[in-house]
Amino acid sequence: MSFFGVAASYRVLQPIQVSTSLPGYARRSFSEMLPMSKNNEITIRDERIAETLSPFGVHPSSDQISKIRDYLGILLKWNNLIGLTSVSDPIEIVARHFGESMFASKLMSVENGRLADVGSGAGFPGLALKILAQNLEVVLIESNRRKCAFLAEIVTSLGLAGVEVLPTRFEEVRAESGLSDFVTARAIGGFPKLLRWSKSVLSRRGHIILWIGGEDTTKVSATSGWTWRPAVRLPESQRRFVLIGRPISQGRDAKC
Repeated sequence: MSFFGVAASYRVLQPIQVSTSLPGYARRSFSEMLPMSKNNEITIRDERIAETLSPFGVHPSSDQISKIRDYLGILLKWNNLIGLTSVSDPIEIVARHFGESMFASKLMSVENGRLADVGSGAGFPGLALKILAQNLEVVLIESNRRKCAFLAEIVTSLGLAGVEVLPTRFEEVRAESGLSDFVTARAIGGFPKLLRWSKSVLSRRGHIILWIGGEDTTKVSATSGWTWRPAVRLPESQRRFVLIGRPISQGRDAKC
């Protein structure tokens, strides 16, 4: 799978070699801070993960819970070295990152689609949605190469097929029109550039899905050339929303 014509990428459809070893000081600090077993595995109960995701309308299978737990363990180890997230509590990560990302699947079906995740960072929302929607094809666009190495490690360790990691800025990706059904972006700025780029890559019925603050929701919704659904507040948040829109162009209707 290759949605975009970019020369350099981390191909994770086949196994790749990415080092996950940590210095001794990192291993010692995490062993004291995190709910892990002697094998350095996250020991949060299945029921606790399921309860945390329930307010977001997400009811994961046992296999999905296992993938979330494995993801957490890798994320927390890497986070001490490359600063993937400011959230350190595993349950809060389940809610803030997995729950908020997966919530979008309750607003729009992404199964069997093609998704380009811009500024993927620690893999949210792209990989969280991939865990829920096994047949979703995902391209993770991330300019930080250390974060790309982390993303590749997650994909390989969790055995997620149909994922590609692009170590570049989205502005530098030259894509053929109509190759993506969804563009997602969470906690990034530069909306005018992102919207212009998204128009060039979205399919005829494609949508952009934004995780966004209240003030930005008003600004983005006023962008000409797009039609937007009403913003939906994220569960357990007063200031963060999911905003879904699609371009208006000749031959398209104005319904979102």
